Amino acid sequence: QVQLVESGGGLVQPGGSLRLSCVASGSIYSVNAMGWYRQAPGKERELVAAITSGGSTNHADSVKGRFTISRINTKNTVYLQMESLEPEDTAVYYCNAEIRSTNNYRGNYWGKGTLVTVSS
Repeated sequence: QVQLVESGGGLVQPGGSLRLSCVASGSIYSVNAMGWYRQAPGKERELVAAITSGGSTNHADSVKGRFTISRINTKNTVYLQMESLEPEDTAVYYCNAEIRSTNNYRGNYWGKGTLVTVSS
């Protein structure tokens, strides 16, 4: 069993900051790419940022310069530092990871999501 658990969401005023965390746990052999997606009400889920096990990153144009993805491989943890938040960033944020289990199964896993609300 593998699971991803996000934390760090909440209510923040426009211009504020939040840091999301996601920890992968369970029967993990290795974790490949990790990423953050978000889904706003009435919209499709979209990629926010992704990071490889080697540290290469990719950020959506809408968050470049404001959000930063990072990870600690030894802790199977990925972070999303969000600065200068805007109301348009309001969404449920989901963690995603490509994981090889100890039984050699390779799968794509999702967390249950954490809500970020940007409002005054």
